[in-house]
Amino acid sequence: MPFVGLFLIYTYRKRHLAMDKNIEEFLQAQNNFLPIRYSYSNIKKMTKNSKHKLGEGGYGSVYKGMLRSGNEVAIKILKQSKAHGQDFISEVATIGRIHHVNVVQLIGFCFEGSKQALVYDLMSNGSLDKHIFTKEGERFLDYMKIYEIALGVARGIEYLHQGCDMQILHFDIKPHNILLDKNFTPKVSDFGLAKLYPTDHSTISMTAARGTLGYMAPELFYRNIGGISYKADVYSFGMLLMEMAGRRKNINANAEHSSQIYFPLWVYDQVNEEKSVETEVVAEERKVIKNMIIVALWCIQLNPDHRPSMSKVLEMLEKDIGELQMPPKPLIYPPDVPVNNDEAETELETFSTLSSTPIISARFPFGDTNDV
Repeated sequence: MPFVGLFLIYTYRKRHLAMDKNIEEFLQAQNNFLPIRYSYSNIKKMTKNSKHKLGEGGYGSVYKGMLRSGNEVAIKILKQSKAHGQDFISEVATIGRIHHVNVVQLIGFCFEGSKQALVYDLMSNGSLDKHIFTKEGERFLDYMKIYEIALGVARGIEYLHQGCDMQILHFDIKPHNILLDKNFTPKVSDFGLAKLYPTDHSTISMTAARGTLGYMAPELFYRNIGGISYKADVYSFGMLLMEMAGRRKNINANAEHSSQIYFPLWVYDQVNEEKSVETEVVAEERKVIKNMIIVALWCIQLNPDHRPSMSKVLEMLEKDIGELQMPPKPLIYPPDVPVNNDEAETELETFSTLSSTPIISARFPFGDTNDV
């Protein structure tokens, strides 16, 4: 047993030392464009030994820090279990080369073996989820501001897809990963799952699904639906946009009626029948809400080819509501899956319990799919 234990320790250390070497080689090779490299002692000073914690997630913890210039920053200290993974390389390689008003700015990083950290501009208004999933009586953003934020997020994702020398696919677009600065300008953040691909590649190969349940595109699970491409981010944006328009989670296990468990299905009928989705808003805001919902319904089509590009999404968002074509009603199952009503209702309840991603299907009325 002692020999087995020593062998396991040796194997573990060898694997992690190899990863350390790979990351160091990557950092050396990319030195032309990378942000500032800090020592871990610098990180400790900047955070005053992790005094002010801003949040925590599966990746690690985020602390408030201050540079010597006096500028406030957010410092993400990665957990040890994440310290030797591809996520660190993805984040630094991707975001280190990006400069866009709607993408979070990486100021610097730290890599000292198991001690890894990322230094960003501080977003004083936190993440978007804190502003759209508010409880009754809490202060919330008005719909015109939410619409402006949606446009900013769309511009950020469009830049990732088309504005760089490489396609950058985010794969984790969700409210928690949209940060807001002091002026509520949205910034797409958290590139730990991102992938870079040549701009001339229409689809990419992946060995495993990645992202967050409830926002992941169906082709990440069902490969027969279509190839994996930038349209996976479009789907995630559609789910995000729907939640922004409804100020609620898309899946609600506590809904009064089973038809309201999955919000996109319920809201389609409300909009298609020209019912008021939100009664306590002025007429101009009601138009904005309807616009956002229609665009979101196009984004969450089952077939990736039937979803618009982010450039088309921006165009649709900025159109007058009368110019938008209503998409077909989403279905829970692909057309070739037979199911009765009782099974459909049971499946919806399962979705709400597991917070999984429902499958949505609809015919495509635009005509030529090359238009999107």
